Amino acid sequence: MVLACAWISSSSLLADRQTKDEYKPADGSKGYKYLLYLPETKSKGKKPLMVFLHGSGERGNDLSKVKKHGPPKIVENKNLPFIIASPQCPSREYWNAKILKGLVDDVTSKHPVDKNRIYLTGLSMGGYGTWATAAAYPKKFAAIAPICGGGDAKNAKNYGKLPIWNFHGDADKAVPVRRSREMVSAVKKAGGNVKYTEYEGVGHDSWTRTYAGQKLYDWFLSHSRDN
Repeated sequence: MVLACAWISSSSLLADRQTKDEYKPADGSKGYKYLLYLPETKSKGKKPLMVFLHGSGERGNDLSKVKKHGPPKIVENKNLPFIIASPQCPSREYWNAKILKGLVDDVTSKHPVDKNRIYLTGLSMGGYGTWATAAAYPKKFAAIAPICGGGDAKNAKNYGKLPIWNFHGDADKAVPVRRSREMVSAVKKAGGNVKYTEYEGVGHDSWTRTYAGQKLYDWFLSHSRDN
């Protein structure tokens, strides 16, 4: 069943509704700090969780940088019907699938998350992180949406029937569009469940158009691990 994505456009009501938290692994190893958004809703019960992975330009130790693009930027002015966790990758590092899996478990333990509706998305370096994390933990997610990233085609079988919606601009000079085309082709050959949107004449910023619309969010909500 597809759930409508209702947006509330009152910036005064929704501004700065993201809090800061940190995932610290029990073994004392590195974790991630993250922004946490709780949806504006009157309904009770468990909520879907969306995990957003930023690009290389937002790395560091200033969580406000994570609001530069994507869902953590959008929810400053509009309501989205997800709990949204937006971690920050440290400077000069890349997304670590094991840490991200632990962060998902941490958020799930602290908040009313529907474990059957956990979604993963990211742009550029975060697109790479989305492909890699889902390849390592495909049963953790109900659907994923990598944007202008790439992955290892050898992992194509790992995704199984996990719903994937991949986006890329055909004029991207930062991450060549062939990186997405290769992954989509490999997943299809492996019998996977992938759809692909390629924007004609669009460069590296294929995320603004993707996250600004409603289609991706409705598509996420149409998928649940229990159906």
